[in-house]
Amino acid sequence: MLRFAIVKESDEFYHKSIGDKIKELRIAAGFTSYENFALEYELSARYYWEVENGKNLTLTYLFNLLRIHELSLEDFFKGLH
Repeated sequence: MLRFAIVKESDEFYHKSIGDKIKELRIAAGFTSYENFALEYELSARYYWEVENGKNLTLTYLFNLLRIHELSLEDFFKGLH
């Protein structure tokens, strides 16, 4: 059980890092508000907020965001801690 807790804690760290990177992309695109970004790209604001906060991200959704930001999967993960 202890091993599971360590893996889970590590997973949460990576989920949060991915969410932080998505937030950085939104801000770099000139959107200070996640709601305005979601509205502009016809995304659910609630779901987008969850993704930025490291929750509930699917690969399909990530690929959609990468298309919006015109970014490859490889470039997205470069430098991600």
